[in-house]
Amino acid sequence: MRILKTLMQAGELNISEIARRLGINYKAARQHLEVLEDEGVLQHKTFGRIRLYRLNEHSSKAKALQSLIEAWDRPD
Repeated sequence: MRILKTLMQAGELNISEIARRLGINYKAARQHLEVLEDEGVLQHKTFGRIRLYRLNEHSSKAKALQSLIEAWDRPD
C-alpha cells in the first residue's frame, strides 16, 4: 500500500527512489514491485538499466486500490 501511495503521489519512480522514500532496502522494494506488476497493478518502462514504475492506468485492480487509498486518506 505504501508503494502504491508513493507512486500515486509521484507518478513514476525507479526502484532505488521508491526504496529510499519508504526506508526499505532495494531488494525488498524490487520484490514487492514484481508482485504488484505480476498482478497487473503496476507497469514499468525501461531506459537502459533503469526501470520506472507507475500505476497501470488500464488495470481495474489498480483503479480499485487507488480508490481505496483515496477513501482511506479522506478525512471523515
